[in-house]
Amino acid sequence: MSRITTHVLDTVLGRPAAGIAVKLERQQGGAWSEIGASATDGDGRCLDLAPDAEAGTYRMTFATGKYFARAGRTSIYPEISIAFLCANEEHYHLPLLLSDNSYITYRGS
Repeated sequence: MSRITTHVLDTVLGRPAAGIAVKLERQQGGAWSEIGASATDGDGRCLDLAPDAEAGTYRMTFATGKYFARAGRTSIYPEISIAFLCANEEHYHLPLLLSDNSYITYRGS
């Protein structure tokens, strides 16, 4: 079983992005099923999405449009979805570096 977590950093402000809704889904039989949902905490982290995920294909979706709207900013990304393969390794930490018109993601530690 694997643990799945994320961390969102607002690279324009140079600080964590708090209050972003995050949904975690698993692909099963060609369809997506929600297995967890949370929001980033004051440090921009979601540590409770999946404490014991099975191997498979997952998708994490971030409600970035609402985050930017609350801050009075605009973005070309109303939401960002990241699909990834989980091979039952110990921990999958997928940070999102976010700005109004770009984003970067990677597998962290």
